[in-house]
Amino acid sequence: MRKLRVFESISVDGYFTDASGDTSWAHIGQEDPEFSQWVAGNATSGSELLFGRRTYQMMEAFWPTPAAIAQMPAVAHGMNAARKYVVSRSLTPTWNNAHLLPGELVEAVTELKTQTAPDLTVLGSGSIAAQLGDAGLVDEYMLVIVPVALGAGRTVFSSRRRLRLCAQRTFDSGNVVVTYAT
Repeated sequence: MRKLRVFESISVDGYFTDASGDTSWAHIGQEDPEFSQWVAGNATSGSELLFGRRTYQMMEAFWPTPAAIAQMPAVAHGMNAARKYVVSRSLTPTWNNAHLLPGELVEAVTELKTQTAPDLTVLGSGSIAAQLGDAGLVDEYMLVIVPVALGAGRTVFSSRRRLRLCAQRTFDSGNVVVTYAT
């Protein structure tokens, strides 16, 4: 059975978006060469990706572009090559290797987890991550804690959850990556 991981950038006070839905603050530390190298390595992990509609549209609008390929070639290659699943009732995916996730979210992801295939990673897509966490389907949370406090916003957790620390890494930018198992 393959793992389901949630990958999310969060503020030090635990939000993945600010109160207005903005996520641009999450890019603090991108000028840190060590962190950029870690991101590139992470993007080439071979994991299959799972997106909600809004995150998918944001990713699709950037990663296949010449600007993305010039700025972050390894990440762009990984994102463009990866198999991608999209949760949407209104969208027809057009990005390379992107497929609409059929049926209801929990049932469809439960079925995906039983397949012999690379692990699944939810990128962003906070409401999808919260629903899958509530259903007990998330095996790991990989959180990039960005050194900014937002004061309000949306969290990836909708209920209390006890997690076990598996790994942590600190970067010069102040970003801290922590991996927790459920």
